[in-house]
Amino acid sequence: MSENPDHQFWYNVRTGQVEQGPQSLAMDRIGPFSTEEEAARALDILRARSEKWAAEDTADS
Repeated sequence: MSENPDHQFWYNVRTGQVEQGPQSLAMDRIGPFSTEEEAARALDILRARSEKWAAEDTADS
C-alpha cells in the first residue's frame, strides 16, 4: 500500500484497541485498514475471509 501509514488504522490483538498509525509491535497488530471502523471489525473481517478461503479450498478438492 502506498498510503501514509500515519493515516491508516490497525487492530491491536493484545489490547483489543484500534490504533492510528503503527504504534505497537507488528506481531501485535492486524492491518492496515483504511478506516477506524474497519479496523475495529478486524477479527470479524479475518474470520469471514478465512471461512471464504476454506470454502474455496473445499470446492477445489
